[in-house]
Amino acid sequence: MTDELSPYTGWTRRHWAELADRLLLSARGHASPGHARISFPGRPGGYGSDVDGLEGFARTFLAAGFRVAGENGDDPLGLMDWYAKGLATGTDPNSPERWVRLDEHGQAKVEAASIALILHLTRPWLWDRLDPVVQEQIIGYLAPAVGSDYPPINWVWFQIVVEQFLASVGGPYEPGDIAAGLALTDGFARENGWYADGSERAYDHYAGWALQFYPLIWTEMAAGDPEADARRPVYLRRLEQYLQDAVHLVGGDGSPLIQGRSLTYRFAAAVPFWLGARSGLTSPSPGLLRRAASGIMRHFADHGAPDEDGLLSLGWHGEWRPIAQSYSGPGSPYWAAKGFLGLTLPADHPVWTAAEEPLPVERGDYQRVIAAPGWLVSGTRADGVVRVINHGTDHSVPGSNLTDSPLYARLAYSTATSPLLAGPHADQPLDQSVVLLDADGSPSHRTGFDTISLERLPTGTVTGASRWRAHWVEPGPEAPDHGSGRSGRVRLGPWVSVLSIVRGPWEVRLVRLTDGDERGRLRTDGDERGRLRVGGWPVPAGAACSLVRGLDVTGTVSAEDASPLAPWTDVPWCATSTAAREDIWYETALYLGPKDPAEPPVVTWDDPSSGRVTWPDGTTDTFDAPPPGGMTTSGPAPLPGS
Repeated sequence: MTDELSPYTGWTRRHWAELADRLLLSARGHASPGHARISFPGRPGGYGSDVDGLEGFARTFLAAGFRVAGENGDDPLGLMDWYAKGLATGTDPNSPERWVRLDEHGQAKVEAASIALILHLTRPWLWDRLDPVVQEQIIGYLAPAVGSDYPPINWVWFQIVVEQFLASVGGPYEPGDIAAGLALTDGFARENGWYADGSERAYDHYAGWALQFYPLIWTEMAAGDPEADARRPVYLRRLEQYLQDAVHLVGGDGSPLIQGRSLTYRFAAAVPFWLGARSGLTSPSPGLLRRAASGIMRHFADHGAPDEDGLLSLGWHGEWRPIAQSYSGPGSPYWAAKGFLGLTLPADHPVWTAAEEPLPVERGDYQRVIAAPGWLVSGTRADGVVRVINHGTDHSVPGSNLTDSPLYARLAYSTATSPLLAGPHADQPLDQSVVLLDADGSPSHRTGFDTISLERLPTGTVTGASRWRAHWVEPGPEAPDHGSGRSGRVRLGPWVSVLSIVRGPWEVRLVRLTDGDERGRLRTDGDERGRLRVGGWPVPAGAACSLVRGLDVTGTVSAEDASPLAPWTDVPWCATSTAAREDIWYETALYLGPKDPAEPPVVTWDDPSSGRVTWPDGTTDTFDAPPPGGMTTSGPAPLPGS
């Protein structure tokens, strides 16, 4: 039956349930006597051990609740009784194990949403059986959400979920909070069902595991309310559109795209696929949704997450703390428990009874434009790798002149490579970058760029372009690392335009420099200011072939312990040997594949602004290079409901 139902992953609902149980039983060994805090091993996070213990409870509570809800209350492990004790202890203001309150620390607002969600999903088997005194304690613990300030990003949904639960159990709530939050989140909507995480160009896994998840969960919580019932079809349509893109971003080995913050949540990346099934979508099909979700889970399980003790560490596969943000603690990785959402669906649900279907990257090669985040996507069946060329995401806004976050502002990401996240090149762009080197050899940054174009050509080849002011930043005082760029004292350089033409494992990357003002000249007599350097794919040493060609100096940097994928990462680069010239197009070609390519693509110019690319497969594409002041495609978000 396993082979018939799961020919690609071998995973069935039983595998998911067994892993959830293992994770939950392992967590119990790190609980406080009253079960209120689960404090996993490791040094405390940036918010302290009190927050860490609350995270451990709330995030494992997600897995427990999903497990029992999907079994219609059947609970052989006694999960509800175990967590009921923790709820009573954590919300008791006189307990030495009491939780950090929502009005004491902002992180408690995040964890409160998980607690409220599971109390809703398991109401007949937990909330309704709690002592009234404990119910009042929980209401009192959650009540500070009412009227409170929440950051205008995905956090707004935490307030909505908590207040909706409070409303359902006769607690205090403010309809105006919910209405204002819904209106704010409408402004996150972008093209083709995508959401940005706030007003910035912040596109990452939060688009699925938070910004798609909470709207539909809220409509379940508020079912029967006219506002919720009217919004549900809009949210469903957005999810359906988003999933058409999302299934193209999963590698053949099950790896999610290694891009964006909070990657230590790992298999939470499976959430939007389970959400599609829970919401009754039939496109993508149930078999494809489960293939994507189970592929992601098996990818991590096969690479040691959870570990031999059944624990999740701060890391990607195994433990690797640099992947975490400064606020992350040992309980943080357990937001991965959101990935068990599929267990809320009973064994006879179509997502479990349908046979797995192949991922897009298993069916054949493709190139795809995803407009909202400004991504050109290329998947290749031969190696199962999905590549994203990035002309629209930097966790910032045009003209901001911040440092480049390696998680957002690199020119490309993939399911087989990780940006350099530790060591000198995390702050000084090397991999997947186009930079100018100043007199000291320091590379420029691109955050704050403009998106110029995104297009799919008749042959299937995809192209995109962006333009930015090269700048160097002397960062100000240390600020908490939330995965985005940093501000500071800025020196401006020339304008940099990049045109990407993408097909299969290749990207033709064309670069042009346009002089700035007197402070941003391309060269300074007697030093190396203004040398152009293009960085290639950062590959785990010996794992794949990455090369970049086209300029007159080439080399490879080997970085130690700079990525969660391997002890060493190799980054090829090419550069000009002298100061770069203005107003000409420099040609480079970047490759990521399983072996050395036989031949690269060839660029032929018909005139200074147009040319042709002939690819190794014989296809020829024509292109028009963007003018120096090319129009940007950046603009306002579509209207809510679009």
